[in-house]
Amino acid sequence: MFDTMDHGGVVAVKRMRLYTAEEEEMEMEVDREGEEEEEEDEGWAWGAPGLGMGMGPAGEQRAAAIVVADAMEPDFPVIYVNAAFEAATGYRAHEVLGRNCRFLQFRDPRAQRRHPLVDPMVVSEMRRCLSDGIEFQGEVLNFRKDGAPLTNRLRLIPMHGDDGSLTHIIAIQLFSDANIDPSNISYPVYKQQSSHRLSIQDMNPASHEHTPKVQCSDYCSIFQLSDEVLAHNILSRLSPRDVASIGSVCTRMHELTKNDHLRKMVCQNAWGRDVTGRLETSTKMLGWGRLARELTTLEAASWRKFTVGGRVEPSRCNFSACSVGNRLVLFGGEGINMKPMNDTFVLNLEAAKPEWCLVKVSASPPGRWGHTLSWLNGSWLVVFGGCGQQGLLNDVFVLDLDAQHPTWREVASDGPPLPRSWHSSCTLDGSKLVVSGGCAESGVLLSDTFLLDLTKEKPSWKEIPTSWSSRLGHTLSVYGKTKLFMFGGLAKSGSLRLRSSDAYTLDVGEDNPQWRQLATTGFPSVGPPPRLDHVTVSLPCGRIIIFGGSIAGLHSPAELFLLDPAEEKPTWRILNVPGQPPKFAWGHSTCVVGGTRVLVLGGHTGEEWILNELHELCLASRAAEDA
Repeated sequence: MFDTMDHGGVVAVKRMRLYTAEEEEMEMEVDREGEEEEEEDEGWAWGAPGLGMGMGPAGEQRAAAIVVADAMEPDFPVIYVNAAFEAATGYRAHEVLGRNCRFLQFRDPRAQRRHPLVDPMVVSEMRRCLSDGIEFQGEVLNFRKDGAPLTNRLRLIPMHGDDGSLTHIIAIQLFSDANIDPSNISYPVYKQQSSHRLSIQDMNPASHEHTPKVQCSDYCSIFQLSDEVLAHNILSRLSPRDVASIGSVCTRMHELTKNDHLRKMVCQNAWGRDVTGRLETSTKMLGWGRLARELTTLEAASWRKFTVGGRVEPSRCNFSACSVGNRLVLFGGEGINMKPMNDTFVLNLEAAKPEWCLVKVSASPPGRWGHTLSWLNGSWLVVFGGCGQQGLLNDVFVLDLDAQHPTWREVASDGPPLPRSWHSSCTLDGSKLVVSGGCAESGVLLSDTFLLDLTKEKPSWKEIPTSWSSRLGHTLSVYGKTKLFMFGGLAKSGSLRLRSSDAYTLDVGEDNPQWRQLATTGFPSVGPPPRLDHVTVSLPCGRIIIFGGSIAGLHSPAELFLLDPAEEKPTWRILNVPGQPPKFAWGHSTCVVGGTRVLVLGGHTGEEWILNELHELCLASRAAEDA
């Protein structure tokens, strides 16, 4: 069987043998010593893929069961199991080889479907990961050959061939006794089958005059579907708000919709995997159901003010900042006597006492202000444009913040846009940089939009036609995965330059993307007053918050405006949030951390620029508040 394997299969077998060798070696060590202290881990018992031991309920070491499945054959047949699998499940290797491992979800070997207590949401998530060729970790209910329930802490690792195709699946399994009664079915399962079938007579309203009414549930076909089909094929495709509403229909729907795996699938389908990935930390405290509700209703939104340590020296303004995970990163700015700065600072919000620290980089871009700094993906950042010592710039630099020796690296590209400052930019798909508008030489305002794909070996700028007037000080943000939202700025109107409240959208996913102006209304007023140098926050659910800026030469009050650009008739709404908002909301920067925290830093007090006093707009409940 293994003689005809491709390179991916050889790698899979080598890893499988490595796991087995490690198991035998570790078992011998336990027999010889037996007194080595193991690090206690309440999470996964494995760190690296080669770890083949787990901790039993009494603290004893337990060998991990290893299974290898052939992903190039239909239904992923098992081609290898180790001795630990046989010991844990009671099945011998010859009873398993050639079968799909789902039979472990059947309490009776002769059963035709999985046991009702097996969570269909976990099964659906496993199926999705296998379909996408990505790793899965989770717990699923299994059964020994004798019917005894087992908790399977499972990790599925996909193996790919040289051509990138999925060749094998390696499953690392830690089995433990499940403390449940398999005969007590608590998970909702619809067993009743209606003996009534809808007929032509039932469809004729006149025929019901002398016929007793039949309850809708007696013949509603949707309720005859299994929980897995209902959850995976129907409920998971609805919006979080619709799923919450359906949960009030009946007991069965209530039990199905409160399942956290289903709620995660709903959020993932509605908001995208990148967004839900950034929300993972918040869900550990709240759960997906509550988090989805709070981000949809904004019922828990509140302001808070806090102080951080460290210093950003020398003092500066017109810098640019963004978030990388739970860190805020600040680059450049206008120093004393209009000196362009080129240093990088980071603020770790996970630290017990957060403080600004200077990042030691091997090389830096030329100093600048009026530029943009954007998060790209992982720990990568990208800088574009600005005003430097020798004038305006149109260069691109990237930085891996977590590199052993962080170094700003210039990206050579073809067909760059004009040098500029006070433009707006954002990133798409973790790989594309979008730049729009700004101010060119001699104060000329720009109305262009350019896109640069940084995954290309030789990146080339692509211009996107624009329909809005030239401007600076506007905002550009991403919503709905591939859509851009542009708002406000100082726009050219004839021979005048006026503050704007125009809103435009662009779908980069279209074959010929074009900017379209949004015809918005306001409630209770007409919407945000015209402004520039404001900030825009994109919520996970696709809505937009506009905050702060310069309004008719005055500092803006800390008023929040909310808009859903996907609505049929987009309507601005004022969002009233309790707490302590920034006193001045002009000249600041805003970073979204973890999808639920909006950090406002900087801002002009009339005397200096403040970077040690931060204001946070919390979009979801915090653990400290719940405690």
